[in-house]
Amino acid sequence: MPLIITPRQLNQRAELYHQLGIMITAGLSVHKALEHLQSHPPSLSLRAPVSQLLQQLDRGRTVSESVQGIGKWIPSFDLALIDAGERSGRLDACFKLLAVYYRERAQMALQMISDMAYPAFVLNFAIVLFPLIDLVTTGNAARFLWMTVGIAVPLYGLVFLIIYSCQGRHGEGWRSKVENILRRIPILGTARQDLALARLATALESLLNAGVPIVTAWELAATASGSPALARTVQGWKGPLEKGSTFSELISDSDRFPALFANLYHTGEVSGTTDQTLLRLHNLYQTEGLARTKALAQWTPKLVYFGIVFFVAWKIISFYTGYFSEINRAIDFK
Repeated sequence: MPLIITPRQLNQRAELYHQLGIMITAGLSVHKALEHLQSHPPSLSLRAPVSQLLQQLDRGRTVSESVQGIGKWIPSFDLALIDAGERSGRLDACFKLLAVYYRERAQMALQMISDMAYPAFVLNFAIVLFPLIDLVTTGNAARFLWMTVGIAVPLYGLVFLIIYSCQGRHGEGWRSKVENILRRIPILGTARQDLALARLATALESLLNAGVPIVTAWELAATASGSPALARTVQGWKGPLEKGSTFSELISDSDRFPALFANLYHTGEVSGTTDQTLLRLHNLYQTEGLARTKALAQWTPKLVYFGIVFFVAWKIISFYTGYFSEINRAIDFK
């Protein structure tokens, strides 16, 4: 797996999951669907992992065991959702959900890259412009390299580190630390929480309808949410549940679940319409999370651009202030 996942790779993965979901819905087995994809993959780079999956299935392993057996190519979120889909008998629905998830990620990444292109150009121009003026006036090449490369390398290194840190391939400990940091960022933290709750709701609905025991279903759904904090919270409910607490009570007492989620789940639990309530919760939090994420993708480049404009304006003012100061000193010297 590459260090950084590009929008193109996200779209390829989305297409792989989409085709798997469509073929399984049409009545093909997972093995037959993978054989077809091995011959006609969405991308040549996907042929090797598909072949590895087929080899694992030929050894008598389940789909989730086979996915886990091919290493880090599959993120833990995908693995958890596929496991939930296999247990619930809704692998096709889970593959389609993953296809939508990766396609939306690709679209947002493309929009972010497109919107960041001009601010990035202005930033690079500003990094080179003022040291270039200094180079022309002083002829100090070493200082020019220090003022350009010395700024650009740490800056782009920081950007690379942030992008790499947010990749879904890392272990639970790393993802938990990243989640704790990101949840404190306005809009982004709320958007991530909304999308995690949406994934939890849809996975839980699938598992419960498949007859999976509710305690096991909650644990699997929390893992499939992609949020380590939610998974830890649900895993900590075993003791209270054994003492007679209900899930709605535990949800209400937890700060990981908004009041709206707790109220709707309680209503569904009391009325016996938990499955319908979970579908409504999925749609609600999916819509809210995507709206916040798209707003963030649109406004982040604009804020970066305005920051760069102010930086350039400050550098221009500083340059001319120093320039006129030198002229005044020269006049006073004469």
